[in-house]
This record gives sequence, structure tokens and C-alpha cells, in this order.
Amino acid sequence: MTQDTLAALALAPFSLDAEALAWITRTRNSLSTEQKVRQIFNLACHGDDPKAVDNLSALKVGGITRFGGTDLEASWRATRSLVERSEIPLLISGDIEGGAIGIPFGTRITNQLGLAATGSPALADEAVSVLAAEARALGYNWTFTPVLDINAAFRSAIVATRSYGSNVETIMEQGLVNVRAFQRAGIAATAKHWPGEGFDDRDQHLVTTINPLDMAAWHERFGRLYQGLIDAGVMTVMSAHIALPAYAKQHGASGLELYRPASVSRFLNIDLLRGELGFNGLIVSDASAMAGLSSWADRAECIPEVISSGCDVLLFPSPFETDFGHVMKALSDGRISEARLEDAVTRVLGLKAALGLHRKSIDELMPPLPQARAIVRSTPHRAVEQRVASAAITLVKDVRKTLPLSVAKHRRIVVLTDSERGGFAGQPAMELIVQRLLGERGFEVRAFDAANPPTPDDTDLVMYLLAQESLLVRSHIYLDWSRVHGSWQGGMRRYWHPLPCLLVSFGHPYYLYDAPRLPCVVNAYTAIEPVQEALVRKLLGDEPFTGAQPVDAFCGLPDARF
Repeated sequence: MTQDTLAALALAPFSLDAEALAWITRTRNSLSTEQKVRQIFNLACHGDDPKAVDNLSALKVGGITRFGGTDLEASWRATRSLVERSEIPLLISGDIEGGAIGIPFGTRITNQLGLAATGSPALADEAVSVLAAEARALGYNWTFTPVLDINAAFRSAIVATRSYGSNVETIMEQGLVNVRAFQRAGIAATAKHWPGEGFDDRDQHLVTTINPLDMAAWHERFGRLYQGLIDAGVMTVMSAHIALPAYAKQHGASGLELYRPASVSRFLNIDLLRGELGFNGLIVSDASAMAGLSSWADRAECIPEVISSGCDVLLFPSPFETDFGHVMKALSDGRISEARLEDAVTRVLGLKAALGLHRKSIDELMPPLPQARAIVRSTPHRAVEQRVASAAITLVKDVRKTLPLSVAKHRRIVVLTDSERGGFAGQPAMELIVQRLLGERGFEVRAFDAANPPTPDDTDLVMYLLAQESLLVRSHIYLDWSRVHGSWQGGMRRYWHPLPCLLVSFGHPYYLYDAPRLPCVVNAYTAIEPVQEALVRKLLGDEPFTGAQPVDAFCGLPDARF
């Protein structure tokens, strides 16, 4: 199998030449079994603490996913240290999605749903090219994007703003933009979350989710999306903790085995992805600490199965020492064959060679700090930031002609917000600055006081500002009236009959399900500052609303349009 795998790497998507294949063979053959196992692990590096970086470097694994801090220099130094101390070039990866999920100090580009809302593949290409250029400047060579999930179940808190929407054509178009822009910049792209999320409204961080489609419907949607990106040369696919029972049933599975997650399913990784779709790149598991995997089986059982079932990289062992031991034991007792380990290591090294990492100097792998500073948030990048922010914002409805706002009609504004605004992977939530921006334009803005609710005597506009993007372990996102209005009694009160009311979502696009009669709704998809600034300009009529709806914001409710 190893020789077959090596020969396959001369074909797309890696398309390696004889020199690269020789490097792979030479490097692989120089490694002990323990060193080969380390190559198939990808660890998370949170923050920029030098001691944590030292500890990770000592483990000599094949890849590190960087969740850097908020300071460019500190983040650069941490990554540079990892790169300099690795004998075999590291895969440095990240969720470079945009919105709340990205590089905190980088150019602020909206999330995938916001990019789809621009309606412009050309503008999306500019935006993703900015993300890619800055990621390369900071040492990244692997992105866990694009997300190919489909917004079919509007209650899904994990898909919504991370997807390109509900239209397969749009998802394909935007997904191809993402792959081409990143890989053009020397960063491997990753199609995720295999075999496809969005028809189950639960979160695989919390439970093994289920793709309920029959195989004909699956091929029309997800099969088409993955095949399109495979044909376009996407280098990696992320196998998730999602079951596809229709395919398992075709292969004789029954009972609980119908719901085996893809990350531990040979049927889905080997037979469907590699066999039927012809994927010849690297398969990485989704994060192994997620409950979608840990609720399936004990780690001593399922961690080896991730590798034996076709994943070439195990993402985020928890903890490394324990999961490393599980894999080594499985090698000794035959649950993982030597051939499967050789195959996985060959593909890991193949990805590194396809990116040219084996030929690059340290400064080519990780540009010097002055060069990184010149790239990140450069003037041209910030110009793209502004154009994308403006283009994405979508006016969903304004049935009472509330907009544009003016000091003459709406001077006294009461703002209600939802305190549930966590950041990605422990990062702080983005600050809402709309109130300050409106104050600078002459409005009198005050926070909602449950003890003194707004009335026509003291208020000209009630404004709801909600900012919950699709992040980890949210379970569900909804308009919690009791929390927003300060009490259970207040949760039953509505203000839009006596007063003009406006809701702006800087995230989840489906609040009309909980408030179908809200008269004026704007979806802005993310709370990054450029979007908030553009929103205020649009609310005041300085700019038109140009965003197109990438999803059904009305959630199928006929009364929500009125």
C-alpha cells in the first residue's frame, strides 16, 4: 500500500515530482515507528506563551494548529519558534474563516455567510486573498476552510454563519473561490465537514450528528459539492463526527452501526470519499475532543479507529500523551496495521512536499517580522475590508418604513442586547460599538432598563442589537425574550406597536423565527468593527443596502414577511 500511495502522490492534488517523492521516501524511512506516529498528530497551540511553545516543540509532532493571541509580534514570535525548532517542516494550520473565527489582529473580513451575502465571487476572491496573504505572513500553510455545510435546518447554531448559505450553487461557487485563493497563496485548503452538516440542527461538538439524506439526495447536494472541490484540486478533507446512515446501510450496517461517525468509518472515508469520489489528498479528522466522537466510544477504542478508518491526521488529541499511547498500543496489537501507518505518514509528508515546505528556508516558511507587519492590515487590505463589510449587510424587511434613521425622528434610542456573546476558542467577544457611533452622529442612546421600560414619552426607537455567530458548543441560538427584556414577565412584552422597532443581527440570521412580526430587521452576519461602522452608515441612509439573502431569514414562516 505504501508504494501505491507514493505513486498516487504524483497525481492530483499533490502532483509531486521525482525530487519530492524521493524526499518523502528518504524522510519516512529515517523515522522510527514512534516518530511516524508523532507525524500524524496535530496539536492545538492556544496563545503565545513561550513555555507552552517549548512544550509543544519537544513533542515533535507533524502539525500545530495556532490559536494566537491579540498581539501580532507575540503571535509571530511563538509561531516562528515552532517553525525554527522543527526538524521536519511543520504543518501550521488554523480555522481561517473570517468573522469571529480568524486572526484577531488581522484585517477583519466577514464570515462565510457574509461573503455569500455580497453576491460577488470577485469580491469574495479579494477578501479570501487578503486572509490568505496575512495567514502566510504569519506562518500558516494549512487552512481548515472552506465549510461546505448547507443551511437546511435553520435552528442549527453551528452551521448558520459558518456556511455559505442554503443554495448549493452559491456554496459551490464560494467554496471554489476559497480553495483557489488559499492554494494560490501556498496554503492547503480543507473541505469540511465531511460527509456534510446542516440537516441536523444539533452540534457535533456536543453529539454525533446525523446526515439524514438518502444517497440520491446526498449526491445531489454534498456529493456534488465535494466532487466539485476534489476536481478543483482541494488538498485536504476534514472527516467529521457526522453519520451518514444511508451509505452505511448500503454496506450492510445495521442497528447502531448505521450511525457511526465518519471520523471512524471506513465506509465513508475509504469507500465513499477515496473510492467513489476519487479523493487522493490528505484526510484529517475533526477535533478528537469533540463529544461527537467521545460520546461514540471510549478513547482507547475510538482514537485508534480514527487512523485505521482512513484519517491520515488525528486532530487535537486530548491529552497527547494518552492518545499517543492508544495509537502505539493499537499498532502493537494489530488494530492499526503498519501499512495503514505508512500510508498516513506518506500522505502527511506528501502534503508538506506539495506545499514545498521541504525546500524552503526558515524565512520562506515564516517571513521576517518587518515583512509580516507590512502585510497584516496593510492599506490595500483595509480597503478590501471596507468594501466587503458594506456589501454584505442585508436589509431583510422594513414593512413600516422605519429607515433611514434621523435625529429629527429617532433621536432617543433604547438599545437591548443579548449578553450571550462568547468569542471563538476562548477569545473575548467582540465589542458592540454601534451605540457610540450613533452617539457621535447626534443620537441620544441609552441601555434598556427593565425597571423603566421605554415608552413613547421618552423613546423614539427601540433597537435590538444581537451578536451571536456560529461558534462552538452553543447548542442553540435564539431570541431569548426573558433574558433580553430582563425578566420572565418582560419576556412576554413587545414594543413595536407603540414604538418604532429595529433588530440588527451581527450573527445568527434566523431571529424572525422567534419574532416574526418584528417590522424592521437587518442581518449583518458578524460584529467586526468595519461591519458595525458600515451598518450605521446604512441605517442613516448614507449608503444603500446591497446584501442579498443567502438563506431564508423568514424561516419558512409566511407571517414573518409582514
